[in-house]
Amino acid sequence: MAPKTARARRLGIALRHHREAAGLTLETAADEINSTRSTLSRYENAQTLITPATVRALLTSYGVGADEVAAAVQLAKDARKPGWWVSYSYVLDRRTIDFIALEAEATAIANFEPSVVPGLLQTADYVRGVMRGGPHTLSDDMVEQRVKVRLDRQQRLTGENPAIFDAIIDEGALLRPVGEQSVMNGQLRHLVKMAELPNISVQVIPLSAGYHRGTRGSLHILEFADPEDPIIASVETVAGQMILDRAGETRTCTKIMEHLRSVALSPADSREMLLSVLKGR
Repeated sequence: MAPKTARARRLGIALRHHREAAGLTLETAADEINSTRSTLSRYENAQTLITPATVRALLTSYGVGADEVAAAVQLAKDARKPGWWVSYSYVLDRRTIDFIALEAEATAIANFEPSVVPGLLQTADYVRGVMRGGPHTLSDDMVEQRVKVRLDRQQRLTGENPAIFDAIIDEGALLRPVGEQSVMNGQLRHLVKMAELPNISVQVIPLSAGYHRGTRGSLHILEFADPEDPIIASVETVAGQMILDRAGETRTCTKIMEHLRSVALSPADSREMLLSVLKGR
């Protein structure tokens, strides 16, 4: 099963809209291409990649114009192109692969972390410390594979057409040692350096803010260039990462992120705190 990329989700939404505009049920539309209701539902929900030929057959049966059919067929072709993360599919679980695929297409990323430095801003040594302190015992080779994945993901912030990244970090994550002191010092210096980039902002929520809405776990919000692509939210639970895309869920997550920004220090004051923590170590 291919990851649910933004392109695949956009295509699924288009297929559903065109079917509904044609006044067809899932059963009726599926009959038009000798398929089944469940298969067509998986296409529309981007759970299964649809072939360009099937897209053409479906939209033609819906009476869609030639230009729109051609655009959808091209979208189907683009959605099937493998991303860089495919070579790591044996290392990562399906939910992580799905999130990376979405993250790679996001134009704006917001991430709150209560316990660790955000992954997109972690140094290689810090990643190693986090991996070795995780719930699973990993070999050195497995740790290095995960370090490589994390560093490759960071290219989304520094490569061509980088995403806007808003990082909100609880002060506790800055005080919690990961690895040796030199690792933490290097990580703090890296945070200060990355915050100087025009597309990155770093805000710290001080411990003095007390209990806040983010103390339960990490939160990601992804936004995309195409207005047809709904916002995606991701939360970390004891069972792993959960990707949320329903309007009610993402609206709640957006409100939580807005609250976290409001209780966090400004980027300038956050920089001063980072330098203060670094000086005090």
